[in-house]
Amino acid sequence: MEQDPTTPQAVIAAALRRERTRAGLSLTEVANRAGVAKSTLSQLESGTGNPSLETLWALCVALDMPFSRLLDPPRPTVHVIRAGEGPVVAAAKSEYRATLLAAGPANSRRDLFRITAEPGHARESVPHIPGVVEHILLASGHALVGPIDTPVELAPGDYIAYPGDEPHVFEALEPGTWATLVVEYT
Repeated sequence: MEQDPTTPQAVIAAALRRERTRAGLSLTEVANRAGVAKSTLSQLESGTGNPSLETLWALCVALDMPFSRLLDPPRPTVHVIRAGEGPVVAAAKSEYRATLLAAGPANSRRDLFRITAEPGHARESVPHIPGVVEHILLASGHALVGPIDTPVELAPGDYIAYPGDEPHVFEALEPGTWATLVVEYT
């Protein structure tokens, strides 16, 4: 049975194969750089894996690519994503989900996400590729956000920008917390 090419797994699989080939790297080399098993990468490239957000970020760092290239399918001129829709990737150790809303076009280096989080476990992120700046606009709830050593408590409507190429955190402090995240690649 042929895989549906529009599922998130199929889109991620195609992107990983494309970017690995573009970089001229073997499965083994990318897996080693990302700190994942070669079999895991092979499954992801075949569209049979179910990756965590952490695994995907590690692969993006290993391939020196923006995260959005994994989920950026062709889209019409007018692009609408309704609340609760869009390609979602979940974190492995926290109730944190990122939905790609818009990938930066070829001549820009920014991606736009809707993130949702629930209290209980903070989403601690390892550094992304050099030069990344993350921008958060909190829409609902309360959260501790920013550099892992000095996070700032945000309320609805608050904005923060911080280096994404250093360890950072997003910790929901109340149920139903969500925000808009812009990842800027400089």
